[in-house]
Amino acid sequence: MKTQNKIILFLTSIFLAYILVFSGFIFFSISDYSYTDFYKRLEIRAITMAKIELEDDQDINAVKEIRQDFLEELPNEKITIIDLQRFDIHSKSNLAIPVSFLEDIKNLKRAYYKEKNTFYSGIKYHNRGKDYLVVVSAENYYNTHHIVYLRNLLLIASFISILIIIFIAWFFSRRVLMPLKIIIGDMKKISTENLHFRLKEPEDNEELRSLTATFNNMLNRLETSFETQKNFISNASHELNTPLTSIIGEADVTLAKERSKEEYILSLKNILEEAGKLDKKTKALLFLAQTGYDGKAQTFTSLRIDELVIDVKETVEKIYPEALIHLDFDLLPENPDKLSINGNAQLLHLAISNVVMNACKYSKNRKVNFALSASEENVIIVVRDKGIGIPENDLPYIFDPFFRGSNTENFYGYGIGLPLTRNVIKMHNGSIIAHSSKTEGTVMEIKIPILS
Repeated sequence: MKTQNKIILFLTSIFLAYILVFSGFIFFSISDYSYTDFYKRLEIRAITMAKIELEDDQDINAVKEIRQDFLEELPNEKITIIDLQRFDIHSKSNLAIPVSFLEDIKNLKRAYYKEKNTFYSGIKYHNRGKDYLVVVSAENYYNTHHIVYLRNLLLIASFISILIIIFIAWFFSRRVLMPLKIIIGDMKKISTENLHFRLKEPEDNEELRSLTATFNNMLNRLETSFETQKNFISNASHELNTPLTSIIGEADVTLAKERSKEEYILSLKNILEEAGKLDKKTKALLFLAQTGYDGKAQTFTSLRIDELVIDVKETVEKIYPEALIHLDFDLLPENPDKLSINGNAQLLHLAISNVVMNACKYSKNRKVNFALSASEENVIIVVRDKGIGIPENDLPYIFDPFFRGSNTENFYGYGIGLPLTRNVIKMHNGSIIAHSSKTEGTVMEIKIPILS
């Protein structure tokens, strides 16, 4: 069932139940009131007739005039006056009044009784030392006419109300769901060919605005992912093609004519060197792709980040013997537990080594400050150099695969290290931020959550 139909059915059911309960309450309340009111009318007639028939004073004429002017005759109205000194209510008589009802009047001084649509009201009247029972009976025309009219009116009103409610529910559901239908229609227009398309965010609906904003953010990520993938394939093809071209070119030149032993050896060395580069690039690409997984294949254990940092420093110094790396532990926390993290030591070693080696390489082996500290939630690693820096326009793209700064043409590299580092840090629920300028060098700040 469509959502619009569900809304119409739900709202109609709710309001129908309310109308039925409300109408029933009105009907039964007025019906009960009509019974009470009619009994009171009969009681007034009983008192009036008692005064007229049993009183002899001069006010009787006035009472008669009042009865004639204001008390209309009721359908099948009957008045019965019983003298208790002369009539035994328990004796057989032609009175069509139950004895129990007469007993109630005698004992309670007033009583009411109903048989089908005929209502009885009786009072005990005392006059000149004698007791009388005055009973007035009549058909309740209020119940037979007014209540029936009220019932029919409520039924007609309920039917009309249901029609109105169905129309309002349809209009309401259509108005509420219309923006959603527009969004669905726009979403169907999106494909891999137009990922730049974005949904229009409604201004008067906070929930739908949040939904469209979330969807647009997802499109931003998808577009970035597609663009990155296309760039990755393009750049990877270019990076792999360069050493392959060198290998093929070197082999063609060597085989073009017969050469000396030394020339063959030199050519093979060149081919071997280019093949080595190709092997390194292939392994780097494979490792970069693997770090994009969700981390289930990697083993995470508890490890001390200070021990890892010391090991990274030693490893980089072996690769760059002339590097000047200053390890700064001045801000270490007093509690050693704040240096424990949950992670993969091999991956983190590789990621942090990339950052430190970049600092050494692009600062031409000038002093690199390698600091470690901790906050309440994270361990913080800061690598600061005084190198060539990163141009401001290049800074947003340094974590894209194969991207290299516009000022790095004199430095060898593939543009794979920082993207790999970022992926590894993200796998550890951490973050990496770069701050740089051409005059002051670069600062890389890594944050990794503390083991809880």
